[in-house]
Amino acid sequence: MLRFHFSAEDLARTRVAAAPHPLWEIAASLHRFQTPAGRWAYAHWYRLARERLREAGLEDVVRRVLLPLFPRASYFPDFLTPLEGTAGLEAGLEAILGTPTDQVATELAALSRVTRMPAWLGRLTEQETRRELAEILRAYHRTVIAPHEEWMYESLHTERIRLARHLLDGGTEGLLGGLGPTVRWKHPRLEITTYPTEHDIRLEGRGLLLIPSYFCWKGPISLADPGLPPVLMYSTHHEALAGPARTASESPGSPPLQVLLGRSRAAVLQAAAAGATTTEAAHRAGVTPATATHHTTALRDAGLITSHRHGNTVIHTLTLMGATMLSKNQTGPLQESSSARRPRV
Repeated sequence: MLRFHFSAEDLARTRVAAAPHPLWEIAASLHRFQTPAGRWAYAHWYRLARERLREAGLEDVVRRVLLPLFPRASYFPDFLTPLEGTAGLEAGLEAILGTPTDQVATELAALSRVTRMPAWLGRLTEQETRRELAEILRAYHRTVIAPHEEWMYESLHTERIRLARHLLDGGTEGLLGGLGPTVRWKHPRLEITTYPTEHDIRLEGRGLLLIPSYFCWKGPISLADPGLPPVLMYSTHHEALAGPARTASESPGSPPLQVLLGRSRAAVLQAAAAGATTTEAAHRAGVTPATATHHTTALRDAGLITSHRHGNTVIHTLTLMGATMLSKNQTGPLQESSSARRPRV
């Protein structure tokens, strides 16, 4: 089990990333190639990603360089996911290039103890080799991550809405208690129950940056070095009352959707795009809460929405299928909204 120990100052300094972290998403997406676990949730991406990598001539470099550098459910170097990546891909790549040589050497040595590392990766202490790696990461992102960014942003946007409700209802402790089934808040500790060994990190006033991730599946991931700014990347794919994992998309109403679902049910589906309680969906559709419950049940059974319970409240959000249906029925382009931790070795 991994435990983060909080003080009152740490609770005040806990925050949620405002945008996807491109380098963490690269790492998590590479893990999706290494296991069939959860692949159904990424089937739409997985098929296209393999085609695009093949068309771009990147299959070999992904296999030789990136997969060995980002092994799943194992240690991988901290310098590959710097905090600066919160400002975007280029800022993150610059931070990788600027990592002190001693840190790179130490982390590569740690990687070599847990996996067979190609000789080329051992030269990452050299600036020129790291520049080559930055180009590979940039090409990989451009090929399989950037075309999917609208889904990533919508997924994070919906997660921030969900967490905001937890924060408003229960304060920071409510937020920390709502991060998913593998994360448990027991004051003054945040516990990652799926972590295979016992580790404790004392935040000591630094707070914790929560990074919701589209490509992370199940177990959250943190950094191996407790001296680095504390972060926790975790999956936006939560256990739901029913239906598959979801993302979200906002879209205006459309007559074709109303013809297919009926006006009220289409309005409930549209309300779920931004995350809605049953009462809010009822207000949006102009129906009673009982009728809205009937509609949400039908939509959930059809795989168009998923529902998460928080206390006495159920929050409905879109599945990928529901988001796709809305996007296909809108009049304009999609709108963008603003397993285990790496073991110490």
